[in-house]
Amino acid sequence: MFVDDTWLDIALRGVLLSVAAMVWIVLLIRINGLRSLSKMTNFDFVMTVALGSLVAGAAQASDWKGFAQSMVAMAGLFLVQYAAARLRKSAAAAEQVMQNEPVFLMRDGIFLEEALGATRVAKSDLVAKLREANVLDLSQVRAVVLETTGDVSVLHGEKLQETLIENVKRL
Repeated sequence: MFVDDTWLDIALRGVLLSVAAMVWIVLLIRINGLRSLSKMTNFDFVMTVALGSLVAGAAQASDWKGFAQSMVAMAGLFLVQYAAARLRKSAAAAEQVMQNEPVFLMRDGIFLEEALGATRVAKSDLVAKLREANVLDLSQVRAVVLETTGDVSVLHGEKLQETLIENVKRL
């Protein structure tokens, strides 16, 4: 369709389509809420990656049909995420299927080798996270948790309230 386009035409089309796709995403986020791009679950991560892919596809579309298809797919992703979030809130079984469990990697200053192996977290990576959290003494580490999002939480200090770790799994 755009065989005889000049480089300027191609560049302008790319810019215009990119801007349109970004405006569309902002509109969808305004409708669906900021939770749309959170990192609370693995489902959210997949949503963010897929959305990025669709924006790239929209920006590179060679015709309006391809562009429209990307825009509709973006709206579909937001709809699926909204439905999944509602389902997770209303059904414990859905929550279990969609959500990973947080796992202890360290407890009361002791590295949990079995958990490190099962989660494929290298001890050197965990030590780096301890440094990031300003841990000065391993005996002060109450717990290190691999969260459902893949983030690592380091809880250190004199005392740890059980509420903070009540749903964390020990391997």
